Formats: sequence, structure tokens, C-alpha cells
Amino acid sequence: MIIDNINKDLLKLAEESDKELKDIYKKIDDICLYNSNRILSAFIDNQVSYSDFADINGYGYYDAGRDKLEKIYASVLGCEDALVRPQIMSGTNALYLVFSALLKHGDTMISLTGAPYDSLQEMIGLSGDSTQSLKSNGVNYEQIDLINNDFDEEKIINRLKENNVKLVEIQRSRGYSSRLSLSISKIEHLINKIREVNKDVIIMIDNCYGELVETREPGHVGADILVGSLMKNLGGGVATTGGYIAGKEKYVKMVAERFSSPGIGKDLGANFNLNNTFFKGLFMAPNAVKGALKTAIFSSYMLEKLGYKNVSPKYNDERTDIIQTVEFNDSDSLVKFTQGIQESSPVDSFVHVMPAPMPGYPFDEVMACGSFTQGSTIELSADAPVVKPYILYMQGGLSFEYGKLSILLALSKIKEAN
Repeated sequence: MIIDNINKDLLKLAEESDKELKDIYKKIDDICLYNSNRILSAFIDNQVSYSDFADINGYGYYDAGRDKLEKIYASVLGCEDALVRPQIMSGTNALYLVFSALLKHGDTMISLTGAPYDSLQEMIGLSGDSTQSLKSNGVNYEQIDLINNDFDEEKIINRLKENNVKLVEIQRSRGYSSRLSLSISKIEHLINKIREVNKDVIIMIDNCYGELVETREPGHVGADILVGSLMKNLGGGVATTGGYIAGKEKYVKMVAERFSSPGIGKDLGANFNLNNTFFKGLFMAPNAVKGALKTAIFSSYMLEKLGYKNVSPKYNDERTDIIQTVEFNDSDSLVKFTQGIQESSPVDSFVHVMPAPMPGYPFDEVMACGSFTQGSTIELSADAPVVKPYILYMQGGLSFEYGKLSILLALSKIKEAN
């Protein structure tokens, strides 16, 4: 049994954590209840029926269940409309749909959170030579870096007074960087400031990893459009593929026409018999996010108490996404911890993970993801570029109990090696 392979001192420290983290866990439970109420209310208000789970094939016309699901997503995310489809393969795919639909030749977009996540580099045209990148198609790109984990408000406002920017993008989560993720209150403050000087610029939020962590979403505070993957928070560990785009109706319509074709928009798209999975995933999402958050908080507590210096967020910090990071002194410790996560996974526990190239990333990656859905990061996963500083990014955990066991085994593996 796994627990027999866990270091006894670590088990004792874990027992102590339950007492010290009790109040923090209670706050997570309260947020879960609030968001569960919001989602259940949306299901009831939209009169979800068993018939909404019917398999609609072919062109996918007249799918009442799909239409109902998208209304529920819009409601939960504080938006006017939503596009929720299995054909959207990832968060990166959803982002590209939005950018390519809303930005035309000669338009300018600005990242307000500095350099974008690695997998967006080629999409924008900052690396590679794709003829389909934004820059190759005449879109101008600029970025404004964060200052001390906050927006450079003065520079942003002065730039947007020029009124020649079509879209600004905010990456809520940290991505592969050491900066902190951005809270809804910070995003709300910036949106209000932007609207004082520019009423027309499209404000887009990359919402990946942040859904249901707080009681509000970017749509509730004035964002025009937001995107995410169903293999993260809102899929609840049940959805096996898919992504969403939600926001103002006119922008969702434009993205839907890029997704299918002009004149068809949201009316086409078979559900591949996944409606039941998508409804159930959203229904279970608050609980899955709760499990992921408690796993992250427990991980942070254990790592801090064991003397790891660069742990972020700290166990008692406010959180706005499910990502937990820790910096290791060397690549060997980084890889061994990741191997411990893989060995305690329910799927492919026998796989010995090693650094290797990964599509869309510039460095060798080490990744543990023994999940029921390939690449699902609401299930416990850990990955890192194997370059200095050796920072591991952990996320997910469908239940706190499973997450705790995996973290304890990973720490035991490092302790045994040392």
C-alpha cells in the first residue's frame, strides 16, 4: 500500500497540518458551497432534462442540450453568451480562436501581463516561423510587463489613451513564470481604470486554472471575453476534452463564425455524445476545484515546513488559481519529485518519467500526469521546464485525500534519495 511507503516523519507532519490548516480549509469549503449554489441554480433555472444528454451526430443541428449548456456556462461566468464545444481541443486552441476572430490585419493587441505563456509564443509570432501566427497575418503585438506582481497601471492607461489598440489580453494565471497569479479584485480595478479612458478596447482574459477559485469570475467584473479548457477547472475531472469561450454576445458570435463558418456560427457542431459529460463535469467542478486547492495548500505547508525556500503561493496566502510552485536546488530533485507524483497516480503509475521535448515548448519538459484523461490538469499533475531556476508547477487533485497521498509519496522519494 502507498501509505506503507511514506516516511513516518512526513506522516506526523501531515497530521499536524490538519490542525493548523483547519480554518484555511473551511474558507475553501465556503467558496465551494457558494459556487455550487450558483451552478445548481443555473441548472434549475434552465430546466436541464435527461433528454438534453442525447447524442446528436452529423452536422449537429437542433441540439437543445448543447444550447442549454452554453446558457448555463454564460450564467456561471457572468457573461451574455458562451461557446462550449468538444471541438475546442485546449485552452491554447480557444485563445487562438478568439485572437484570430477578433484581430484583423493592422490591428494591435497588447498583453498587459508581460510575456505570454510558452505555448502562445508561436501563436503570436514571437518565435517560430508559422504562416498562421498573428504577426504573420499583420497583427501588431505589444506587451507591458507587470511591476511587483501588479499591473503597470500608469503605462497601461497612457498607452490606451491613444485609442488605437483593438484588444488587450490578461493572463490570470502565472504560466511558466515566478510572478503571482492575479486576483479578480486586481482585474476589476484595472478594467474600471481602462474604461475611464477607453470604452472600445476589447478586454480579454485567459481564465485557465482560475475558474471557481473565487466567488466571482472575470465576466462579473466587466471583462468582454474569457477563455478556458474543460480539462482544467470547469470540466470537473469528468470532461474528457473541450474548451469554452464566454463573453459579450457580439464577440462570442464572431468567434463562433471563426469556429465553424460565417452564417453558421453556433448552430453547427455535433456533441459526440459528450453532453452528459459536460453537464456532469460542470456540476462537479466546485468540488474538484476544492480538492485541487486543498492539495495545493497542503503541498505548500509541507514544503515550507521542510525548509524549501521558494514556495509560491505560501500556504496561508490568498489564492486565485489552482497552481502551486516550488523551486528545487537542482534538476535531480526536480525530476525525483515529479517521478513521485507519477508513481502515486491511478493511471500509468509504472511509468518512469524523464525530461523530454514537448510540442509547443522551447525546453525539455518533465511531466507527471497519470490521469484518466490525457493531459488533464484538474487531476493531479506536475510539470516543469528542466532549466534554471528549477521550478515545478503543480496543479489539480480531484480529491484532497488522493492529493495528500501523492504529495507525501513524492516527498518521501526525495527524502529517501538524500
